[in-house]
Amino acid sequence: MLVHLSLKQFAVVTEAELAFGPGLTVISGETGAGKSLLVDALGLLSGLRADSGVVRHGADRAELVAEFALGDVPKASEWLRENELDEDDACQIRRVIRADGGSRAWVNGRPVTLGQLGELAGLLVEIHGQHEHQALMSRPSQLALLDAFGRTDSERRAVEAAAARWSALLAERDALSARGDVSDRIEWLQHQHAELDREELEPEAIARLQADHRRHAHAAGLIAACDGAFAQLGGEEGPSLSRSLQHVRSDLQRVAEHEPRLSEVDAMLDAAAIQVDEALALLDRVRSDLDLDPSAFEAIEQRLGRLHELARKHRVTPDQLAGHRDGIAAELETLRGAGERLVHLDAEIDAARRDWRAAADVLGQRRREAARRLADSTTALISELGMGGGRFDVQLEPVEGDRPDPQGGERVEFMVAANPGQPARALRKVASGGELSRISLAIEVAALGLDAVPTMVFDEVDTGIGGAVADIVGQKLRALGASRQVLCVTHLPQVAAQGHAHYRVSKAASEGVTQSAVTLLKAREREEELARMLGGVELTREARAAAKRLLADVV
Repeated sequence: MLVHLSLKQFAVVTEAELAFGPGLTVISGETGAGKSLLVDALGLLSGLRADSGVVRHGADRAELVAEFALGDVPKASEWLRENELDEDDACQIRRVIRADGGSRAWVNGRPVTLGQLGELAGLLVEIHGQHEHQALMSRPSQLALLDAFGRTDSERRAVEAAAARWSALLAERDALSARGDVSDRIEWLQHQHAELDREELEPEAIARLQADHRRHAHAAGLIAACDGAFAQLGGEEGPSLSRSLQHVRSDLQRVAEHEPRLSEVDAMLDAAAIQVDEALALLDRVRSDLDLDPSAFEAIEQRLGRLHELARKHRVTPDQLAGHRDGIAAELETLRGAGERLVHLDAEIDAARRDWRAAADVLGQRRREAARRLADSTTALISELGMGGGRFDVQLEPVEGDRPDPQGGERVEFMVAANPGQPARALRKVASGGELSRISLAIEVAALGLDAVPTMVFDEVDTGIGGAVADIVGQKLRALGASRQVLCVTHLPQVAAQGHAHYRVSKAASEGVTQSAVTLLKAREREEELARMLGGVELTREARAAAKRLLADVV
């Protein structure tokens, strides 16, 4: 959801800060004040091409910043993680357009290309009314909307799984076929495996061998150190720590009756004596294991040398030799059964294609049912929105070729006839911005905002309508705002009255330069703005009363 939009030195706006919440936000203002500049700003933040004309006269650059909350947009969060642009649960898009026409863009403070900007914005904002950057113009988006409307999740997953299974089997067959005669490869691998299998290659065995090597290499020093330590701790000749502890304990025990705390000292020394005795026992065992055996040392060195030679030959570390050996064994097993596997693969590929076709047929039937319901609902809404006699249709076209497609066996094209007697044309080829905006609104309302984009922007949605139709347009926009964030630029009071929040764009001349300002209206100010929209520059008592009635009638 869009939570904040900042404009600086953009067209006729010196600086504007807008905060947005859920529901329907309407934007109104007198002609030429720059109402649609907010839509233009979102378009540029969505990756549209910019020119120097958007920079305020006399300024070096224009700066646009949009901040989004991503709690309800998991696909956008995933995209940010994949592109290493994620930053907690928020997203900031910033774009700077210079007066010379150049521009740069950032996401969460990191530079991005316009292509990346378009990908991300396509998951966050959907702009209706202009031909640029409109998700419903995209055939993949139309297919996704139809699937969401028909609630075909399980059927689509079945088709995707069947197509993935077929693709994996085909890749396996191609890989086996590309190998040709594998007898030489098998013979070579057998030699490699036999050479490796003669040695103990498990990492634990190599670690023990390396420890034995270190012990034999330093045997003389270890023996001398153990003998010296044994003599100092408990040797029979000369002073030793063990006998010294015994003498000290005897001396203290003779006087301990005069000072009770010496008994504690005696207990500590007794524990120390026990520790010394245990250390002596361990030293004796270690010393017994040590032996100056040149032949054993040579055998260990030869084994280590063979391991290092094998590691160099196979271009791995010694610790990786066991895994490499197992990999060779696995490839040998695969190659030995390659011929038989190829025979079975042909049958499995045919079965996978049949499974895909069965799943695709089920999905296609669900789509045809959803297409009829979506077409009927949208056609009825188009008529309500002032396009009487207009017709909406969902055309399903079969995918060419017999290759299992993870999206199913058909593609979708939304078709529209705006007036009675006219042939239906592709929605993306509808010329009128107002018609396109109203048709898009009808589709979104019919689908209950089931597409994944959380923020919808409608521009020119009320062009060429008024009266009861304007009331209906406003009500539909408000209804859509219950499930999505909706922004609408409007000049009709009936539409503006339906908003949960209302911004006014005004213009004024200062020192011969026109400037626009954007203001969030409070209740009283909102009445005044609706009265202006109803009655023009001069606010009459009747206009104010009508504005109050419009606000009071909002459900």
